Amino acid sequence: MTVLVLLVVLALALGGCACVVWAQRGGPRWVRVVAAATLGAGELLRRGAKRRRRGIRGSGGDGDTD
Repeated sequence: MTVLVLLVVLALALGGCACVVWAQRGGPRWVRVVAAATLGAGELLRRGAKRRRRGIRGSGGDGDTD
């Protein structure tokens, strides 16, 4: 079951990437919508990763604050 879910996620990611490329070349409206959604999801993931990295660095002191 887990493999099936991962395959679906992979297919969606690849389809989104294909739509981004197609939209850059002037694809139909639905392709531009899917491309915008894909780019928006990527931006959200990037921001989340930045926040996690900042949280790890910010809370991981070296212990020399006596």
